[in-house]
Parts: sequence; structure tokens; C-alpha cells
Amino acid sequence: MSASQPIAGAPAAQDGRMPSGGANPTCRRAPKPCHGIARGILLFLVAGCSFHARAGAQTTPLRWGGDAEGGAPYQFQDPRDPGRIIGFEVEIADAVARILGRPAEFVQNQWDGLVPGLERGNYDMIISGLEITPDRAEVIAFSRPYYITFEQVAVRKGNESIRSLEDCTGKTVGTLKGSLAQRILEARPGIDVRSYDGQVNAYEDLMNGRLDAVLMDHIIALYNVAPQPGLKMVGRPEGRLEYGIGIRKEDTRLLAEVNRALGEMISSGELRSILERWGIWTELCGDYFLDHSPGNQRPVAFEDYLAARQASRSVWDRIRQYASYLPLLGKGAVVTLELSALAMVLAVCLGLLLALTRLHAPAALRLLCGAYIELIRGTPLLIQLFLIFYGLPHAGIRLSPMLAAILGLALNYSAYEAENYRAGIQSIPRTQMEAALALGMTRIQALRYVIVPQAVRLVIPPMTNDFIALLKDSSLVSVITMVELTKSYSQLASIHYDYLGIGLLAAAMYFLIGLPFVRLARQAERYFSPEHRAFLVGGKQRQAGE
Repeated sequence: MSASQPIAGAPAAQDGRMPSGGANPTCRRAPKPCHGIARGILLFLVAGCSFHARAGAQTTPLRWGGDAEGGAPYQFQDPRDPGRIIGFEVEIADAVARILGRPAEFVQNQWDGLVPGLERGNYDMIISGLEITPDRAEVIAFSRPYYITFEQVAVRKGNESIRSLEDCTGKTVGTLKGSLAQRILEARPGIDVRSYDGQVNAYEDLMNGRLDAVLMDHIIALYNVAPQPGLKMVGRPEGRLEYGIGIRKEDTRLLAEVNRALGEMISSGELRSILERWGIWTELCGDYFLDHSPGNQRPVAFEDYLAARQASRSVWDRIRQYASYLPLLGKGAVVTLELSALAMVLAVCLGLLLALTRLHAPAALRLLCGAYIELIRGTPLLIQLFLIFYGLPHAGIRLSPMLAAILGLALNYSAYEAENYRAGIQSIPRTQMEAALALGMTRIQALRYVIVPQAVRLVIPPMTNDFIALLKDSSLVSVITMVELTKSYSQLASIHYDYLGIGLLAAAMYFLIGLPFVRLARQAERYFSPEHRAFLVGGKQRQAGE
């Protein structure tokens, strides 16, 4: 039989041709019904994906950055519902997004990091009481002003020695860091200026007698002096400042759209209505908006804020209020635990690799690892987080806030873990390595089965201490837009001026997070102890003898 002839009993080819290779002109491949169905499903999915892509492009959220810890009336957590962010700037952002046909999305960021966050691309614009100043205008673009106000001096009610800014010479005056008020104070000789990251703490220090006066925006003074019976505002208005929406310089199209939206809000009276509801309409706003008509809007939002701040609460009311904080604090605690655990696992693995490299690698690698460890241990964690999150994008590397936080903590603590492991490995007698090599083990096998397990037992206590320290150092990641437990606490405390009760609640959560790991470390320490290992080996030997 020739090779070209079909084998008896062999099935015909499925493509409709004769097995011998000769084409059968009368046999055509019939289209299968399932092919048409599959083709139809594929076309439907492609059409659906393109539709959703177009819809997603049209409804891309307008992401705006702000700091909810800044306090009322900018953007802050609702005293009656801590899970909700309210404020006059929240309403302005929602109105601008509505006019542009996009949903608004708030992005939390620490106030002094708002401009770097904008440049990094974390959000599309900034709405957070950002003053239009020449130095900021060199870095970012500003919309037309949406609010105009002035600076106001506040003192304790019993203080009659300060009646204006001129009387502050020789006094200690607090203000907001990086603000126009700070520049005004620093330009006057003889004033001891103390700057604060948040507005609430300055008025707290004024109440407690640590400051003689506070100079901040009138809008801030209004919302911090009115609820405090022991404070008052004195003196005439100082300076003039304008709040604008910050946008990246290259986003010229968005800038034009935002200016158009603000123009519509001014001409329709919506912007004035928002400002009047919060009780912050000023004559300066009337001059700029060309609107000197008498106001007809009650400051209902301002009155509601005062009622929430001044309401007397019983013990049970306070307990229920603390209970309402638990979901928000719990959410922050989950973020803290997640990034701390992941960072510690990565730090331990990298630290062990660094320690082994520094002890057993060639000289060049040993020198490189030593330089890395000393560099990391010799620089602050905060600077390292800034470099990773805000510096790397200039080199084309953009990391998410969570990934940047984990990487920053892991790289920092890996240097300390490397030293722990180096000390643990060097504490093992050299005879252990020599005996392992004499038994025919390679150096890697000796490290894996003999040296490192013993070193692990020795470094468990310092490693546990490092994890507890890392858990607390995770509070620094709030500077890169992460909202963890400490940030949640500071936001809640700034609303209710309750740093004691909420602080104790947050401290208890930190304690509960760290306690299980301390217990696990003690169990691991007992498990790796020589007595326990000898007991296990003896038990196995007895079982083998039986």
C-alpha cells in the first residue's frame, strides 16, 4: 500500500477533503450553527464594551483634593454623621462637577502636600482654602476666585492688652503654616510666631494659655471663636486674600471649564447662596461678584454647626457618640493593620537577604549592602516616603498610595531587620557551620538548615518590637493621602475638640491590633526554643522505636 492511500477504517478528514490529500470538489465545509452564535456574542460584547468605554469617558469623576482635618467650614466630617464629608467647598465642588456633567470625587490629602499631590496627578484640582499667591501661581494655575476674605485676630476674652495686630508686638501669636497670615506676622518684628498644620490646634492653645493671640482667615476665626465662650475677635480686618481652585498648568482645558462653571454659579446666584448658607458672605465678595443686593438666605449651615458643637450631652449620649465613631476608626485600623503586616513581611524577607549578602557575598556586594543599611537608618522615614511618593514620578515611576506606603515602610525597616539578623547569625558559634560543612552540606544548605533557624529564634523578640514600632510609624503615611487610624482620629478630634476621649479610643485600637502579634511572637519563641525542639525530636525518635 502506498503512503498516499488511506488506511482502511480511518475516519475522513474533518475539513471535507479526502485523506489522500486530493480535494473533493463536491464536499464543502458547512457552517456550524455554534459559529454564528459565538460570532454574535462576540459582536455584542465588543459593542457593549465600546458603549461602556464611551459612557465611562463621559462620566469620568472630577477628582478634587482637600484636607478634611482642616475643619469647618471648608470640608469636614459631619458631627452628626462622621462618615459624611460636608462643607461649603464640598458644595462648590459638587456644583462645579454638576455643571461640567461629571460626578465629584473627594480625595483626602494632608494640607501641606496638596500642591505636590496635584502635580503628581492624584487628583484633578485642589479646593481647600488655597490662597492665590505669587509663589503658588508659579507652580500651578488658579481659577478665578470663588471666595474673598481677610485676616482676623482672636484673643481670650479676659485679655484687654491686645486690641489689634499692632498690640501683638512682644506676644506669642499662632497661625496656619504657609498662609498669608504667617507672612504678615513674620513681616512684623518682635512677634513670636508659631505655625500650625491645622487650624483647630492653634485655637486650642489659645484657650489653654499657650498663645496670646491667633491670626487666621476671618472664615476660620468665625467658626472657631463662635463656639468657644472664652474667645473673642478683635481689631480691624487685615489684608485681603482670595481662594482659588488649583489646577495643573498644562490642564488649560479644565481650567477654562472650571472658570466657566464658576461664572455660571456667580451669575445665577448659586455661589452666593452657598456662602450665605454657611454665614461667610463678605463685602469683599460682594465687590468682586458685583452683587450688593441684600441677602435673603439664612445661615442655616452655620447655625446647624453651632448647634452640633454647643449641644450638651449626657453620659449615654457621649457613649453613643463614641460608638458612632467605631466604623470610621475601624476602617482606619484595617488600613493600618493591612499596610503594617504587608510591610513587615517584606521588611523581614529583604532584611534577611541583606544580612546574608553582607556576611557571605563578595566584597563589592557587602559594601553596597552596608551603604544601603547606613543610608536608610540615617535618614528619616518621612523624607523617604516623600521621595518615593512625590519624587519617583519625576523619574517616570508612579506608585499608588498603598503601594508607596508599604514600600516606604518595608525599605526603612528592612535595614533594621538586616542588623537584627546579622547579629543573630553572628551569635551562632562558627563550629556549627564547620560541622555542617564537614557532614557534606553546601554553604547554602548549612545556612538554610542549621544557622538561619537558630538565628530566627534569637531575633524574634527584637523583630516583634520592630513590628510594634512599624505599626505606630504607619501614622506617617497620612502625608501621602493614606487615611489610617491616626488620621481618622485627628479628623474626628478636630471636629469635636475631643482629643482625650477619641484619643483613648484610638489608643485602645492600636493596643488591640498589636497584642495578638505579641502573643504569636511569644508562641513562636517557645516553639523555636532548644528545649521544645529537643522534645519534638525525642518524641519522633520514640515513635520510630515503637
